[in-house]
Amino acid sequence: MKIVYVIVGLTTGGAEIMLNRILSKINRARFSPYVVCLMDRGTLGDRIEALGIPVYTLGMKTAGVPTPNLIWKLVNIIREIQPDLIQGWMYHGNLAAQFASLFVGKQIPVFWTIQGTVYSLKLEKKMTAAIIKVSAYLSRFTSKVIHVSQVGKIQHEALGYDKKNGCVIFNTVDTSLFVPSEAARADIRGQLGLPENAFLIGLVCRYHPMKDHANFLQAAALLLQEYPDIHFALVGTGVVKENESLYQTIEQLGIFHRTYLLGERSDMPRITAALDIASSASAYGEGCPLIVGEAMSCGVPCTVTDVGDSGLIVGNTGWVVPPKHPEALAKAWQESIELGSEGREKLGKAARSRIIECFSLDSIVAEYEKLYETAMTK
Repeated sequence: MKIVYVIVGLTTGGAEIMLNRILSKINRARFSPYVVCLMDRGTLGDRIEALGIPVYTLGMKTAGVPTPNLIWKLVNIIREIQPDLIQGWMYHGNLAAQFASLFVGKQIPVFWTIQGTVYSLKLEKKMTAAIIKVSAYLSRFTSKVIHVSQVGKIQHEALGYDKKNGCVIFNTVDTSLFVPSEAARADIRGQLGLPENAFLIGLVCRYHPMKDHANFLQAAALLLQEYPDIHFALVGTGVVKENESLYQTIEQLGIFHRTYLLGERSDMPRITAALDIASSASAYGEGCPLIVGEAMSCGVPCTVTDVGDSGLIVGNTGWVVPPKHPEALAKAWQESIELGSEGREKLGKAARSRIIECFSLDSIVAEYEKLYETAMTK
């Protein structure tokens, strides 16, 4: 069964990493995947091609409404491949997949994948908000709309997305890759010039307003008033000293001596396993954030804001606090610190067990495969 995945690009983001994970485990004896990027191959294109999966690029300069020329390029690729199913990945990819399916000369099932949540269209870019509105109408013509969070499904259906063809398949974690590691803990502290017993709280995400780095940093400043020896590691695209807005916030709060900006890293399993607490401080937009599941898989307790399905993922193995509330975030960290190492270890083991039971890579890939098989029997 040939499947064409249509995505904007393959930069290092949660949605893109998720696609790569699914492709790494999909049953290649049954399914032949192809990936078409509307823009370029980004940082993950080579990784996907190394799996033996063809990656096509269409050269769109900026993410927006697919142009007729772009759609025509996509149509030609789809005609060449002759797939059994087309799957869009995120809003722009969904829209391009839907338009292209109209011109390929035969009826092909189209699936959409929606990674985010919509707390307010005002929080989205004008173009993205417009695409969300148009897609609400077009959703009735798709075979399936896959949401990665229950909150996301509810919010999109409230905006007019078709309820009959919607379903939820959560994002997933490779529990064989994200594992507890004392060696990683010691190694990362060595890289940062910290003693082995240094307490490290982490935020792993790209720099974007929805991620609310200010909330995390304000909470860090509050916690340091009570626990002056705590350290904070921020990891992700754009999370570097050269980011003037971010670094200015850190300086204004007076916490630069306890804060480490690590930028984009290729050793995320080791970084994540080195943390004492992992956080998601997001204000909006999250669906099923990968970092939460990855940290839990590493046996690291999490404190998360109640955005998307973050709270559902954590369950009773961590802390869930309101968004944009640094006092609540700092208080949750304090409670975790006061648990002591044995208490956090016990909580971390429960977190890893929860991820293995509910969000493992093999089980989520099996859900996608079952959905693909169902589409072919109709």
